[in-house]
Amino acid sequence: MIRILFVCLGNICRSPLAEGLMQHKITERGLDSLIKVDSCGTSDYHIGELPDERTLRNAKENGISLKHRGRQFSIDDFRHFDKILVMDSSNKQNVLRLARSKEEVEKVKLLRSYEPDIKSRHQDVPDPFYGGEQSFQEVYDILNRTTDQLLMEIHGKIPG
Repeated sequence: MIRILFVCLGNICRSPLAEGLMQHKITERGLDSLIKVDSCGTSDYHIGELPDERTLRNAKENGISLKHRGRQFSIDDFRHFDKILVMDSSNKQNVLRLARSKEEVEKVKLLRSYEPDIKSRHQDVPDPFYGGEQSFQEVYDILNRTTDQLLMEIHGKIPG
């Protein structure tokens, strides 16, 4: 079993969309028993809340269902997840501040490190919160590409 955690700031825009999109792809490929996903935020702003209505609308327009409720990253997440994929460098630093070992540090990566385009691999997934509908679609497109690459890497490592 491979366990993946997607992390952004508030857990209402980018990370729940990444979780829902990845879960959709996992289910389509029949990999539910092999890969588990979740998402959270580094802040406590939206604990218990549903994703932003624009995120929900964008997900629905792209055939994705989101049922996630916001939660905050915790030190226990290092123990429960194999990969901790953050949306931007600020969130990465916030997560790394809580790491207690080299092993925990090595679990944390920028999600865009899975970008097919090498030039984009060190970039942040932009936060669409203050943008319009196009910002949410741009984030969806980035997440779609990166989760495809992530799934290809993981699927090659799954026994069987």
